[in-house]
Amino acid sequence: MVIKRSKGERGHVDAGWLKAKHSFSFGEYHDPQHMGFGPLRVINEDRVAPGTGFGTHPHKNMEIITWPLAGGIRHEDSMGNGAILRPGDIQVMSAGRGLTHSEMNASKSDELHLLQIWIMPNEHNTEPGYEDRTLDPSLLQNRFQVLASADGEDGSIKIKQDARVLAGRLDAGNSIDLTLDPTRKYWVQIARGEGTVATDTAAAGDGFAIFNETELNIRAEDDSEVLLFDMVA
Repeated sequence: MVIKRSKGERGHVDAGWLKAKHSFSFGEYHDPQHMGFGPLRVINEDRVAPGTGFGTHPHKNMEIITWPLAGGIRHEDSMGNGAILRPGDIQVMSAGRGLTHSEMNASKSDELHLLQIWIMPNEHNTEPGYEDRTLDPSLLQNRFQVLASADGEDGSIKIKQDARVLAGRLDAGNSIDLTLDPTRKYWVQIARGEGTVATDTAAAGDGFAIFNETELNIRAEDDSEVLLFDMVA
């Protein structure tokens, strides 16, 4: 079964400096029908005004993945890590027993656009951890590359959950056929572009919950960027 979560159905926050869309309940947006999907708890699409951002705040027992779409995000945390992340970079922060961090727009003139993803861990109160890396763009071109996984598959960053996070960039007119395990859950999030997922139209911001399926076709009508989550049911 493939169930579309249209971009217009998401929760919306406009704080002036922050414009955010929430695929699942988050903060002041609460929808009991959309509390997450399997261990996938949060997909927030954030647009952050120049020179602003999220000041130092705490997290605990969550695998937090940041995927920049445009601009730069300046990260600092209580573990001593500091970085500026841009499109093509992947960041994974394992909050474990607790940490604090800040996320600021690194630019004084350009908007920051990013996806932040939370995955619930299968281990609690562990040692906090952090890793980021820059991806070779060719690894994402018209194919899916594993960004994060439980076992570090294909050199990906390890997370504490039976889940894989993948990304792909499809040229206009290209498609990918996926073989799925019907005992697992999948989520497709369109980050950029337009196309189809199975038989449904797909545009930036749309999400798709997928379960009890053995195959899936994703097609790009224009240049597109897609995230794929493969998770324990």
